Amino acid sequence: MNATVAFAKLAHTAQTLRPEVALVLGSGMGAVARRLQCVESVPFGDVPDLTAPSVIGHGGTLTLGEWAGRRVLVFEGRLHFYEGHSWRSVTAPVQTAAYLGAKVLLLTNAAGGIHDTLAPGCLMAIRDHIEWTRPYCWRHPGRGGMGPARPSPYSPHLLKLLTQSAHELDMELHEGTYAAVTGPCYETPAEIRALRTWGADAVGMSTAREVQAGFDRGMSVAAISCITNRAAGLSASAINHEEVLSSAAGQADRLAELIESVMLKLTEEDATLVSAQRGESEA
Repeated sequence: MNATVAFAKLAHTAQTLRPEVALVLGSGMGAVARRLQCVESVPFGDVPDLTAPSVIGHGGTLTLGEWAGRRVLVFEGRLHFYEGHSWRSVTAPVQTAAYLGAKVLLLTNAAGGIHDTLAPGCLMAIRDHIEWTRPYCWRHPGRGGMGPARPSPYSPHLLKLLTQSAHELDMELHEGTYAAVTGPCYETPAEIRALRTWGADAVGMSTAREVQAGFDRGMSVAAISCITNRAAGLSASAINHEEVLSSAAGQADRLAELIESVMLKLTEEDATLVSAQRGESEA
């Protein structure tokens, strides 16, 4: 990495603080970062392989700090393929987090609800995903190699912590399958019907590649979708980005409470669980 002065300073601080958790915030969720006690902060443009996001609702800041007794890296916003970035750039925040030492990766996104129970305002913990972001996706070897079934990259342990935290907070948390598409166009009603048939519960334009990149780097990964609208053809109103941002911002406090509760439950052993889970899946 060819570091700028600002990023080099953050990286040097990270050598001492040793960040444990990396958190990626989706569209309109920047308010979640207010709970972080900032130590060092740099704009994406000062981070090697990153650039400022062009999508409204993505602040484009990397902050190292403390939250709920954990050392945390917060990426306020993300980069999307539909902005014209390469997939390498899309996964660069995850690679940066791994480079700085984070072992647990938590991602959030704004998504359209497909399942009948997922109305705007719901939170959904992702247990697996369908990736519609490249042709012939099964020909691309990842963990599991060519031929064998690929294990889900989402940590069952972190999913359990999310469920426990939601129960303790008296917060409704759904679980489901996330469908990742490239965007920037919203899906047609016919495409949503196809995704429903395939078993998708929610749909969005991010997350899947980042999750896989984190898993491949040995990180324990979990992701939460904030349902900001009903998917195409499932409501009478048209979908627009302003609605997505407004709905996501309205969920920021609940999302922050859930994430904080999970971080309070993390132990020093959690970072090693993904290795054990991978070994079980590939056995």
